[in-house]
Order: sequence, then structure tokens, then C-alpha cells
Amino acid sequence: MGRITASIAGGSGYTGGELLRLLLAHPGVEVGQVTSERRTGKRVAGVHPNLRKRTNLTFSSVEDLQPCDVLFLALPHGSSGEGIDRFLDVAPVIIDLSADFRLRDPREYPRWYGHEHLRPDLLDRFVYGIPELHRNEMRSANAISSAGCLATAAILGLYPLFVEGLVDLEKPVVVEVKTGSSGTGAEEGLASHHPERSGVMRSFKPTGHRHSAELQQELSGPLGVRPSIAFSATAVEAVRGVLATSHVFLRQPLEERDLWKVYRRCYGTEPFMRLVKENSGLFRYPEPKILTGSNYCDVGFELDAENNRVVVMTAIDNLMKGASGQAVQAMNIRFGFPEEAGLEFAGLHPI
Repeated sequence: MGRITASIAGGSGYTGGELLRLLLAHPGVEVGQVTSERRTGKRVAGVHPNLRKRTNLTFSSVEDLQPCDVLFLALPHGSSGEGIDRFLDVAPVIIDLSADFRLRDPREYPRWYGHEHLRPDLLDRFVYGIPELHRNEMRSANAISSAGCLATAAILGLYPLFVEGLVDLEKPVVVEVKTGSSGTGAEEGLASHHPERSGVMRSFKPTGHRHSAELQQELSGPLGVRPSIAFSATAVEAVRGVLATSHVFLRQPLEERDLWKVYRRCYGTEPFMRLVKENSGLFRYPEPKILTGSNYCDVGFELDAENNRVVVMTAIDNLMKGASGQAVQAMNIRFGFPEEAGLEFAGLHPI
């Protein structure tokens, strides 16, 4: 595969900045344009200071997008759906990082997003963007919708148990997700104001989180039965990172060695999935902090034999495996690049 041209619509936010950082270092990509309506004409590195001396690009307007091979949409929720016809004219391949095309059933949007879907006729064209679940579809897909960061962590932790039919579907799967402040985006607000955010452990969505719909959609596939998901989200004092702790009740008793086999069968050859379960030590379970800047997803588990329960712990960097890194991984699959291209960074320790 030769070099391709990639552009980013909505490049002034955190996900747009991460996309640009990754694409600038990608051996098979030339970055075409990066758009921002508020910052048109200004230097990209002025908004993303970590990219000083890495690029001389300036922001352009989305109205001035030129043809490219792949267009990443890092726009606010709702904007991708509104401008989708224009974007489809710009590039033969679209990778959307917003929530606009994640759910396949248009009837789900009024419930979870509070409005009818603008283009239900296009939903079938978008492949849900977790490569570990939909790699084969991505190879020929011209439209990919990246998964939500909280949903990505929870789904990847739970998927092997659903694939092998081990979950007691008569009981809810309880998912508690903790997330850092970058998940709210670059736009300032009271929730991200330092005096209000510092030191917090704040439950901001104990019920009704919209990522629940993604879990139900993706975990119903293996068994054909829509699971009951009891999902809660908590903000903690961190900039990056997601830690999902899921409680799953099993259909039948299992030994710990059986669980190891289940997860190894599913993820043993996956380039970005790591099983983390040590007998001792500070990092014997997944820890988001050491994943900062990496595209890895660390999964661990603990068996509660007395209650026939498995506690699954999953850690990711929300801006990487939960957003931009996963989008670049999908691009690599679609264009035939090595899946790890541009995503080799292993994270930092200590940090």
C-alpha cells in the first residue's frame, strides 16, 4: 500500500490533536488539511503545543476541504450527521469519531440522544469501530463509526464472556466506569473548572448513560439476545484514562483457569489487547495511568466463586484506544497498513 492523504474535520479539540499527532508520525500517511471554524488561518501548533516543529499546518474551514483518501470527523456530536453528504463527497472513506452513526437502529436515537436521526438511510453503511469485534467488515468499509470511550473499555472486557455464552442473561451486567476530565472535551465548563474538578470522585451519570446502548448493541450479537446493562459513570481526578469495572454473573461455575482460556482464545493474537492479572505487585490489575498515550487495552479479572461472579477490569487511554488511536487502527485495517503502524508507543512509567 502506498501513501495516502488524510484530513481531519474538527482538529482543534483533544481527539483532533491526538489524531494529528498520530498521523504526522504514520509512515504511510500525508496529512492534508485540519479544520477549525473558530481558528481558521491560525497555526495548528498554537492550539496543540506538543506539535511544535512537527507541523506548519494552519487550520482551514470545513467549507474548504479538498479531496483526500480518508477523512476523520472529530466534530461535536450532531455535526457529522448534519454535514455527512458534503463529507462523503470529499473522501471515499469516512471515519467518524462522534456518536452520530454508532447505533444501527434509528429507533434508539430518540431514547438515548433525545432526537430522531437525521440520516437513518446511512446507518447501515457505518461499521462500528472496535477492530477486535469488526475487523473483517472494516477491511472493505467506506464508513466507520468509532466507539465511545467508556463503551470501548466495557465492551472489550465483557465480549469474550458473551462470545462463549457464559453470562447469565437473567441477571443484569453491572458496569461502573471511572473517567478523567479529557473525556468531556476541550471546551471549558463548570465540570472541568479546576476548583470544581480537583479532588473529585463525582458520580455524574449513575443511570441512563448513552453508552449503555452501545454495550447492548455489541454484546447482543454473539448470543442474539439483548443483555440487561446497569451502567454507571464516575468522574475522578485524572486527565486521561478509563477504568471499567464490570460485574458478571455466570450461567455455571467456572475455574480461574477456564477464564484464562476464554480470554486467551479471544485476545491471544490481538496486537493491542493485554491480559493483566498478576499474583502480587502494585500493577497486578489494569491501571489506566501507565497507558497514557498508548493504544493498548489492558484486561484483568477476578473470580468470585462464592457468588458465581466475575469482576472484569478494563483500562484504556480514553483519547487513544477510546478515540483517536482506535480510529487510526481502523484506518490501518481499511487501507492494508500493518495494524500497529503509527501506534507503537507503549506508554510511560512512571508518569
